[in-house]
Amino acid sequence: TEMAATVVLKIGPIKATFNGEVTLKNLKPPHAYTIQGEGKGGIAGFAKGGADVTLTADGPDATVLKYAAKAEVGGKIAQLGSRLIESTSKKLAGQFFSAFGEKVGG
Repeated sequence: TEMAATVVLKIGPIKATFNGEVTLKNLKPPHAYTIQGEGKGGIAGFAKGGADVTLTADGPDATVLKYAAKAEVGGKIAQLGSRLIESTSKKLAGQFFSAFGEKVGG
């Protein structure tokens, strides 16, 4: 339920490497969980966030995954503005769950 993570991220003119941890919490198999992470990006600042995930059966061979993601940043990267941060966090969450779906969906 705990993993180390390194993320290289470019938001606007800032590119940073964030080193941190990802934790799975509120485990309610097979219905729900929370994924939470936090990383430090040196002079770029910090990022933390997560997603509440729910899983619902859709017939005998399918599952619907729904998530609500949230993100918070501080330091130099926060100077880019909340709109850019919010759109980037939504894009990253979408990419993550898309790749996750490809891995587990076969």
